[in-house]
Amino acid sequence: MIEFTPFDGVLLVDKPAAWTSHDVVAKVRAHFGFKKVGHCGTLDPMATGLLVLVLGRATRLSEKLTSDDKGYEGTILLGVTTNTEDADGEAIETKPVPPLTEADLQAAFQKFRGDIYQTPPMVSAIKYQGRPLYKLARKGIEVVREPRLVHIYDLRLIATELPRVKFQMSCSKGTYVRTLAADIGRDLGCGAHLSELRRTAAGSFKLEQAHTLEQILAKPRAELPQWIMPILEVARLMKP
Repeated sequence: MIEFTPFDGVLLVDKPAAWTSHDVVAKVRAHFGFKKVGHCGTLDPMATGLLVLVLGRATRLSEKLTSDDKGYEGTILLGVTTNTEDADGEAIETKPVPPLTEADLQAAFQKFRGDIYQTPPMVSAIKYQGRPLYKLARKGIEVVREPRLVHIYDLRLIATELPRVKFQMSCSKGTYVRTLAADIGRDLGCGAHLSELRRTAAGSFKLEQAHTLEQILAKPRAELPQWIMPILEVARLMKP
């Protein structure tokens, strides 16, 4: 019978902006002296919110947890297209934003609900002939990317203050929210990029359950299990 320690489980982090998901993993691993730490679903540096960390033997659940659906809230900035499709990139085109109504925006959103195909951005970790696309993009190389099928369960408008549009969504794994923002801008004829993004859910885990990285790092190692969900409890929450 396998014996689990209090450090085998899931730690939910509210990721700060400007940190990569790998940065958070490396910091937690080094700070607490853990041998095995992984994350389940990458968040871009500009994004904040729920990052699911797996510790110890729970790293075996990483692939399964990564496949969970995700929830987000974010802001689309219309009229400006960037080379990364988000606020971390450089503006490559600027167009005037037409006097869009809420009905116009709702109609555009409707086109992106359900099954859709997305072309992954060049600035992504997807590999082409063994090399991450973002490394090719840094050299000014662009390659053909195969569109991928993803599913948008829900996409709703929550506030409009043109040129900014705030939204809420839930989607399948592998969905590029910044690509969705760029595609919506293209559909509206003015271009757009993702200016803010916050992950609010990943499978059964909610942002409200997470602690900030600052709070976690201030926690004594002996007390950290108070915030770690035991591996057996995690297993019960996972989809069959």
